[in-house]
Amino acid sequence: MMNVLNRRWLIATAAAIGMLGIMPSLSAQTPAPAPAATPTPAVTPLITRIKMATVAAPDVAQIEKLYNEWLEYKTIEKGKISEAMAKSWGTPKMAGRPFVTMNSKGSPDVYIRAVQIDAVKDYKAMTTHGWNAIEILVEDPDKVYERLSKSPFVHVGGPKNLNPPYATIRATQFKGPAEEILYFTAEQGNLTKSPLPAAKSFIDRPFIMILAGADADSMVKFYMENFLLRGGPPNPTTIDIIAKAQGLPADQKFMLGLVRMGEKGNNIEIDGYPPSAKARARADGQLPPGVAMTTFNVNSLDSLKVKFIQPPANLYGPKRSATFIGPAGELTELIEDPRP
Repeated sequence: MMNVLNRRWLIATAAAIGMLGIMPSLSAQTPAPAPAATPTPAVTPLITRIKMATVAAPDVAQIEKLYNEWLEYKTIEKGKISEAMAKSWGTPKMAGRPFVTMNSKGSPDVYIRAVQIDAVKDYKAMTTHGWNAIEILVEDPDKVYERLSKSPFVHVGGPKNLNPPYATIRATQFKGPAEEILYFTAEQGNLTKSPLPAAKSFIDRPFIMILAGADADSMVKFYMENFLLRGGPPNPTTIDIIAKAQGLPADQKFMLGLVRMGEKGNNIEIDGYPPSAKARARADGQLPPGVAMTTFNVNSLDSLKVKFIQPPANLYGPKRSATFIGPAGELTELIEDPRP
């Protein structure tokens, strides 16, 4: 994880910057001075922030109990998936299935949702394309490690600090019962100089969603070009927990990139997986197992270039939402929520 996070923030700070241009002035007389260089106007990302991470599991009650007890997440809504929502996701057999929505004390308007699916035989975290992990802001990764080590969550990495110049960022990782991977991360130094915001509770909100696929380059370009997210080209790096999950040598290199949304502390990590990783199996008409979908906020759905599974509809009260399938086969839901 040390190498992963260090590379992640190096990539984040290398976001693309527009070139400065000077137009020469031609004249039959003495050439006039060239006009002063004009910086390229800043581009506003069309995705503002992470709104919700969806975990698909055979036992929703188990997820709720564990997250309530060990992550201190509070249940705010329980019910069954509507036919309209299932249709919007392109998963018609999700209609009528139980769900539970939970949030942290620190960020009550950002959620983790658990939904019930049929079990998928032999599914293993970090071995298939799609959303693979949720990274969560915390106050103290070591205390989270101590707490969760006594829980049914399975420890898979850390706590570790990053390499310089980000040696004050620290993280630990655990796996949940639906094969969902949870990273718990904190800035333990000067927050004014950190790419991380401060956690507002012991275990706070998701701030990075981790996406895997065969071609990291194309995934980065997809989110940068379609949503104007800030980022840069992926770079090869070692990712120990992924190598271990896939039975690869510890020094295996993966292409890793990161794209940043409009609000600080809202990012997508892009992991390029080797050819041995495949599309995720799922039950017919249902969400994929594990980290099944990510929901983001956007200011407007109307100007977006992506192809939605169904036209936008009012599925979250008065707010419109729509879902698309991304380049790694990932389901990505967008909720319209204009923000200043």
